[in-house]
Amino acid sequence: MSVKAKYQAVLDLGEQLAIKDGNVTEEGGVLKIKGEANTPYEKNLIWDKIKELGGESPADIKANISVADDSVYHRHTVKGGESLSKIAKHYYGDAMKYKQIFEANTNLLSNPDVIHPDQVLVIPNA
Repeated sequence: MSVKAKYQAVLDLGEQLAIKDGNVTEEGGVLKIKGEANTPYEKNLIWDKIKELGGESPADIKANISVADDSVYHRHTVKGGESLSKIAKHYYGDAMKYKQIFEANTNLLSNPDVIHPDQVLVIPNA
């Protein structure tokens, strides 16, 4: 299996996330990927996928992923059935951090218990 085939899921994720200025080369059995993620959250998704496929410290891939907007952790579009605590659990692993999300979005939200589908919420850096 080629190293590119091994990490195809990383490349597919990069396309799905619309990583900008993406560049992929293979030299001497090492896959080199470069690009710009929109947010730190998306960059972390790429790194998590690399570690899932190659282990904690893979020697067969080198990635240089920069971030376009590091002023926020991510921007989340609300889907039906979501709550701030469910969103906080997804991004931070802690539902009680919903307060941080609410505080970062007081320009849109007046009550932490009321959010609507298609609202775009700032997910602040933890």
